[in-house]
Amino acid sequence: MTREDFNKRIKKVLITKEEITEAIKIAGKEISDSYDGRPILLVSILKGAFVFMADLCRAITVPCEIGFMCAKSYFDGTVSTGTVAITMDLTQDISNYHVIIVEDIIDTGRTLSEVVKLLKARRPLSLKVVTLLDKPSRRVVEFEADKALFTIPDHFVIGYGLDCAEYYRNLPYIAEYGE
Repeated sequence: MTREDFNKRIKKVLITKEEITEAIKIAGKEISDSYDGRPILLVSILKGAFVFMADLCRAITVPCEIGFMCAKSYFDGTVSTGTVAITMDLTQDISNYHVIIVEDIIDTGRTLSEVVKLLKARRPLSLKVVTLLDKPSRRVVEFEADKALFTIPDHFVIGYGLDCAEYYRNLPYIAEYGE
């Protein structure tokens, strides 16, 4: 893909880099204040949440550990397949942690619903979900994050870790994708 083709698909910026930075700073303080002195495990859902996870863990000022899972429902398209596949699981025992799932976007709710069910069965001390973006108009299962930094309308979005066929993750903002 050429730079010109890449840029043509960026329809409009929905959330700026500065807005993201400020929201993460606030979320990091809230987590730090709530979990000070308690064992925290941040679990990033790959691939999309890796940028958010990196910035959020740096905004947290108390000790925390990190882990990674990979769950997919989009594969190469712009529409969820309806099937959730856990393609990489946690390697550590989470029963002695307050687990915070760090997600990029909650759309249909299927992926997070399955991940939460899986992790709750492992009996963590507590389990919360923090998502960068929430798109409640697209829900097909009942699911709500404990903390959503931004609620967005029903647009296919890219940037700040979110992709379309693996492109656009490197954008420092959230944009609407256009064909």
